[in-house]
Amino acid sequence: MDEFHRSRPLHDYILHFLAEHDITGATSFKGHTGFGKNHQIKRPTELFSFDEPPMLIMFIDEDDKVRAVIEALRKEVTNAFITVHRVEKL
Repeated sequence: MDEFHRSRPLHDYILHFLAEHDITGATSFKGHTGFGKNHQIKRPTELFSFDEPPMLIMFIDEDDKVRAVIEALRKEVTNAFITVHRVEKL
């Protein structure tokens, strides 16, 4: 994610947003390469590259809380994708 929101990197903003909404846990992952809607491959590890690495953020909590925080996050961030998967605690 090479976007910014309220003057901070989008992934940083989202992690703080999740923490402020008392989400149980969240992790951000930095990708090696990727591309978006323009299909331009981004290679942030290459010499003299100004590309930002692709980011993935995963978080976990109870269903109701996840839905509520996603609804609140959608009001703040409009340029990201969200997928939801059910998980079970062992």
